[in-house]
Amino acid sequence: MSILPEGEQLRRAIKWISDQQLENPKAGLPELIGEACLKFDLSPKDSDLLVNFYADMKKGKRS
Repeated sequence: MSILPEGEQLRRAIKWISDQQLENPKAGLPELIGEACLKFDLSPKDSDLLVNFYADMKKGKRS
């Protein structure tokens, strides 16, 4: 059981990916997502949410 609020690991993963992209703009998003999933111990459901979040960003559905 985690002491973090629900969704906090996912928010941290998004922040981490964003930071990594700023540090290395050539970093591949799929690799960063995979690394974030391991680093933040995300569930398969959270992993899918992360992939969909970035897919929506790419399509311009999120600001």
